[in-house]
Formats: sequence, structure tokens, C-alpha cells
Amino acid sequence: MGNYLKMADTTRVQALLELGWSYRRIESETGVRRETVAKYDSRRISKPAKVITGSLDPPPKAARVITGSHSAVEPYREVVEAALLKGLTAQRIWQDLREDYGYGHAYSSVMRFVRSIKRRRPEVADVLQHPPGEEAQVDFFQGAPTLDPAGRWRRPWVFRMTLACSGHGYEEPLWGQDRRRFLRAHEHAFAEFGGVPRVIRHDNLKAAVVRACLYDPDVSEVYAAFAQHWGFVPLPSRPYHPEENGVAERSGGYVKDNALKGRRFDSLEEQAEFLKRWNRTIARLRIHGTTRKQVYAHFLDVDKPALQPLASSPFQLFEVGTRTVHPDGHVQVEGAFYSVPHYLTGQEVRVHWDERLMRVYAHGQCVAVHVRVQVGRFLTREEHRPAHKPARQEAYQATLLGKAEHIGPRALAWSRAAIVERDVQAYRLLQGMVSLTRSHARERVDWACGIALERRSFRYQTLRRLVEQAAEVPAVTVLTQEHDCIRDLKQYAAIS
Repeated sequence: MGNYLKMADTTRVQALLELGWSYRRIESETGVRRETVAKYDSRRISKPAKVITGSLDPPPKAARVITGSHSAVEPYREVVEAALLKGLTAQRIWQDLREDYGYGHAYSSVMRFVRSIKRRRPEVADVLQHPPGEEAQVDFFQGAPTLDPAGRWRRPWVFRMTLACSGHGYEEPLWGQDRRRFLRAHEHAFAEFGGVPRVIRHDNLKAAVVRACLYDPDVSEVYAAFAQHWGFVPLPSRPYHPEENGVAERSGGYVKDNALKGRRFDSLEEQAEFLKRWNRTIARLRIHGTTRKQVYAHFLDVDKPALQPLASSPFQLFEVGTRTVHPDGHVQVEGAFYSVPHYLTGQEVRVHWDERLMRVYAHGQCVAVHVRVQVGRFLTREEHRPAHKPARQEAYQATLLGKAEHIGPRALAWSRAAIVERDVQAYRLLQGMVSLTRSHARERVDWACGIALERRSFRYQTLRRLVEQAAEVPAVTVLTQEHDCIRDLKQYAAIS
């Protein structure tokens, strides 16, 4: 990873530094090197450089071959063990033995010796310490069979948040893992605990992480805003490292085995009520296997006083998406159209919307805010329209009029009138008119444009119905009565 981090990574590293985490722990959790983390530590004080006053003499070389030894590498055991502690491979150890000690045997003997040391030496596992109120872990697991509203037996998802210090948890069954249910379950857990932990660790759930990555996961914009509202740091676990989310894994297994195994419920509400009663009467009264203390008593004594206070109001949930600004200077959100500054035409923007407002962001800045309108309506602000049409817009309009002229004179007249009537909003209407020629003859589209122009109708649905009506009427052959190649009937009378 480079020395310069993305904004999301910088915010996460600075938040963990404020919690007092060490550089080594932050590197283990986020994948950011300690040297890079140190550059973002405002409390860092430079230290004088260390001066090397001398060097150690190299160890004396051992004899090349010891007769009668079980392995030819046995005389170099201490050297090999020290190299393994440094993380060197068997190939590298064999090369160093040949160069430094004159080792004359094959690589396979070193490889067998290294394997025997690794088999005898047990792997040391790290013990994760969790200070009070510091971390909670969340995960989903499948619950007991339950009747859904359609009358089918299904297994719902059970959301579980567990405080890493005391082991006290909160369970809530849900029919899905969508973002709305996921965030509301967080809020219910915070209310049950009476506070908010400083770090929430999750297992790269889709509701929280857009793209999982070992070193640089992309946290969802909505989840990042939710974390900022409640005051915690979201921390995705590294892929293929289940031990980092071990508290949630073990607590989820405990709920499945002790509470839900072998049970069925007639509704989701019945399962939720059962889990509340089970937590109150069994889970929180048990003696925890690690702390050897009663879970709820330990929570009240240690965890709860260390939690952060609750937010004053629930999080205002919103949706996000990417939109391309149409040639008419609008973006479409759930069937309605909202204007943006004209210079963004053709560019991609990010949109955030909820039940009341719609916000547009370009290059990280909010460029437009609109009140939500009904499906099919246009909401245009005068300041978003240009004082004059830019050259690119004029060229696009000329292209559309050229296509209309190719269809027919009535189509061209109708297109010009539509531009006068609806200005830039007519561009998409002209695109729809041109698209009708893919499934209908140009003559029918041209005829329908003439009828629509007489009625002063500039709506796509009306034009399409007129074209379809023209297709249903059978064609009537009309014979030409007058032409330069046709003689007048009076001439035939004079000959006779």
C-alpha cells in the first residue's frame, strides 16, 4: 500500500489512533503499514536516531559433517531455529548454510529437518484483549424454521451483536439482510445496551461493505454515515481470517445450539419474543467460559459504564446510487427527474435520497438538493439552466432535428414545435420519436407527428398510440389520376 491513503482509510486510521490503539494493532486490523500509520499520528514525537556502536562477531563455523548424527543438519539446529523465527524458508536456510558454514549436503535434508522442527513446535496463537466498551462484533446466522406471511416454512436470518469484553449480546430475527433491516437492528442493540461501543467489527457483510479486500475494503457510504451518526468506527474483518470475528462466531453458535436447535415458530414475532425471554432468563445469567463471571453482572460492572452515549435521534436512512446526467440536464431517481447544473451534462454523479429529499454529489461536493416529487414529474431549478445553450447542446439538437427530417416533414415540424414548447426537456421526447421507427414505418411515424402537431400534443405516450393506431388501419390503394405521363381523356375522344 502506498504512503498516501484514501479518505475512508485515513478516517479509519485516525479514529483508531484516537482510541489509543498501537501501530502494530492497527496494521494487523487494517493492513496499513506501521510506517504509514505513524505519518497520520498527530501525537507522534520524533526520536533521535540510534547509533550503532559496534557489531557482533559471527558465530564460529561448525564442522562440515558429523559422523553418526541422525541428521546432517543437526549440528546447525540453533542456526536453523533462529532462521525460522525470522520467517526464512527452507530453501533460503539451505543457501545460507552452504555459504556461511560450508554445508555440503542436499537441499532435501534441510527440508526434512525443517519439517520435523515445525511438527514438534506448536504454533503460538495470539490472545486478543478487549477493553470494556471497546468493541462489539456483529454477524448473521440462520434461525429456526418459521412460518412466513405466505404460509411457508423458512429459516429467517438472526442478527447477533455481541460485546467482546463481557459477552453480553442482542439477537433479532429478520427475513432478510438488506441494509435497512441491518441498520435498524444496530439501533435496537444500542438501545438494549444503553450505549454505543467504539468499534463495530463485521464479517464483510454486503449491507456494510461494497467491495471486500484484504488491505483496502470499501465501506458502504450509508454505513459510513450511520457510523458517524452513532459515533463508532466500522472495522471489516480481513477475508479468510475468521479468528478476527471469533466472538461473534462463537456467540452465534451458542444461540443456535442452546436456544433454537429443534424448535419451530409460527411467526417471526414469536421467535423474536422467545429470543428475548431466553436472553433474559438463560443467556445473560450464565457463567462465561472465558471470564468466569456472570455475563450480565460483568456487563453492568465493566462494559456498560465504558460505552459511549446514545445519539439524540435515530439515523435518517437514505439510498445511494450513480446516475448519468441526461442531455436535458436532469437525473432520474425512482421515476422522477431532477435538474443539476448544466455543466455536468453527460457526466456521472452520486445521488442520495430518502423519503423527503434528494441530493446530488459531484467530485465529492453537494451540487443540488431537491424535494422529492411524484413519478414522471420534472423538477427544474432556474439556476441550473445555462444562460445560453452551449455548443455541444446545439450540436445535439441539430442531430435530433436531422433525424426528424429524415423521417418526414411533419416529424420535423412537430420536433421544432416540441423544442419551442418544452425546451431542453424535449430532447428525450425526440429520442423516443426516433426510436419508434425501429418497429414502425417512417411514413406512419410522420403521419402520427402531423396529427400530434394539430392537437398540440407533445407527449411520447400520445405519439406512440397514434403510430399504433395507424398500423392497425389497413392500407388503401389510391390510384394516381393526374400525371405528365397520363393523357387527358379528351384526347382519346378527339381521335375517335
